[in-house]
Amino acid sequence: MRPITEIIIHCTATREGRDFSIETFRRWHRKRGFSDVGYHYIIHPDGSVSIGRPLTIAGAHCTGHNANSIGVAYVGGLASNGKTPKDTRTEAQKVAMRNLLRELHTQFPRATVHGHSEFANKACPCFDVKELTME
Repeated sequence: MRPITEIIIHCTATREGRDFSIETFRRWHRKRGFSDVGYHYIIHPDGSVSIGRPLTIAGAHCTGHNANSIGVAYVGGLASNGKTPKDTRTEAQKVAMRNLLRELHTQFPRATVHGHSEFANKACPCFDVKELTME
């Protein structure tokens, strides 16, 4: 297993109220030249979690941080106009994200949690990750 020092939270930059299958993300990311989905996990509006890349393989989600990080994305991040960044997480997504982060923290206790915006000039994940609680 590769050393994991960071867990980086993303949004998929898709309109609120919409969902897409893991196969759709895989197709989109491969079209961009990635070998697979760039994220390791995708959290859907109903709270279900899809596995993207295996944890043993570096992601393609945050330039300069992929080698030692896990990428977690929630479906959403844009208002219904498709342009304005917005925290569109459903309650089910919030619960699923907390549960997944707890699980990952158990497996990788030294990994720190960050928003993509900490490393890139983007609004992603469209909420302040520092406000996440795992309780």
